[in-house]
Amino acid sequence: MSDPRLPSSPGFWRSPLRGPWFTSVLGLVLLAGITVLFVTGLVSYAAYNPDLSPVNDQTPGKGILGFYLFAWPTHPYWLYRVSQGVHVTLGITLIPVLLAKLWSVVPRLFALPPARSLAHALERLSLLLLVGGGLFEFTTGVLNVQLDYVFPGSFYPLHFYGAWVFFAAFVAHAVLKLPVALRNVRRAREAGHEGDAGQERGAGRAREAGRARGTGQARGDGAKVPGDGPVATAAGDGPVAPEEGLVAPRPDAPTVSRRGALWLVGGGSLLLFGTTVGRSFDGPLRRTALLAPHGWAEPGSGPGGFQINKTAAYAGIRDADTNAQAWRLTVAGRAGTVRLSRADLERLPLHSSALPIACVEGWSTSDQWWRGVRLRDLAALVGHDDPPDVLVESLQRHGAFRHAALRANQVADPRSLLALYVNGEDLTPDHGYPARVIVPAAPGVLNTKWVARMTFGDL
Repeated sequence: MSDPRLPSSPGFWRSPLRGPWFTSVLGLVLLAGITVLFVTGLVSYAAYNPDLSPVNDQTPGKGILGFYLFAWPTHPYWLYRVSQGVHVTLGITLIPVLLAKLWSVVPRLFALPPARSLAHALERLSLLLLVGGGLFEFTTGVLNVQLDYVFPGSFYPLHFYGAWVFFAAFVAHAVLKLPVALRNVRRAREAGHEGDAGQERGAGRAREAGRARGTGQARGDGAKVPGDGPVATAAGDGPVAPEEGLVAPRPDAPTVSRRGALWLVGGGSLLLFGTTVGRSFDGPLRRTALLAPHGWAEPGSGPGGFQINKTAAYAGIRDADTNAQAWRLTVAGRAGTVRLSRADLERLPLHSSALPIACVEGWSTSDQWWRGVRLRDLAALVGHDDPPDVLVESLQRHGAFRHAALRANQVADPRSLLALYVNGEDLTPDHGYPARVIVPAAPGVLNTKWVARMTFGDL
């Protein structure tokens, strides 16, 4: 006989809200949402051109998991802004759904025996990886968005491997449970109550199930009693075997309907969405992003008063390194090496591009007007009439992405610039003075600031 005071006993769990219908609805929402998260995550990985150079992707031992199917394009120029904005905003929005789903199935995590068969053992293992992987991915993702780098290593490989473990368990779980989830939802719809009508009487049936036949009585400790049969779900959506583990054998009286509980979860998701999505916009909408960095107000005013991640001070950039007397851009290629001052660059043909900044944390700016020298013109200076790849090196003294590699198609795009000006004024130190890279559709970390050297050629 199991002790009803222990979580391994079905009688320990008393909420009348738990049941197949409630869990199935949350599961179907997560099925769609997590699939989008995984796809946009792969898109984000591809945006770094991970096979181009080790400086773009330092994930150790990635093997076949590091595959991607195409060179990252420069059209449309807002591609990364949208894909990464969707990835981060959707991930944050799904947090209440994930927590509600875990709450709805928590009795199963304590069910004994841990494994009744090999198949059941494999299912429990996939569930462990699913729960652990989901909590790990969402937690590390939120910490990265909040710029709290408390990981025991780099965020990128941790999130990368965690995503594959989580998604593999997610797919296995979905294959096993999707037919059941669809059947539970369809049964509720056919009954015309969508999980609410009959909740109270369903809970009553669960309490009285043991009295339905002869000497059978409901037992909160989960022990098998003569006369026990299948227990009706609290949703009233048909009989469910006691080992289903979701329906409380002795539920408390309901204080809210299942539909009300779903509205609560949806309201939490809507609140997180409304206080996060504004990071992808400028102006009044950014002020609604109360719970995220790069929300609320712009960091300054004037032509350079838009969002940044790293300041010049954080990156260790000194005035002595960037003044007109000291700074020179080194450009190397097939025909040799040239050194150019900022004045030399200003005498070259200058062009303008309207492009946003978009970062892996999900924030972005509106289009800013950049003016500078085309990357393909700098490649031509050192003997590359057909633009090749380029390795860009920064004056930055510490931190990730002091170096970044760009693919030939990015160099060749006429909107790709070594920018000297933004919005009609010189770059500010925090925006990369004396010169920075700006490339359409590229992640912010590949738009290197405080550029010191550019090496053109196959990488």
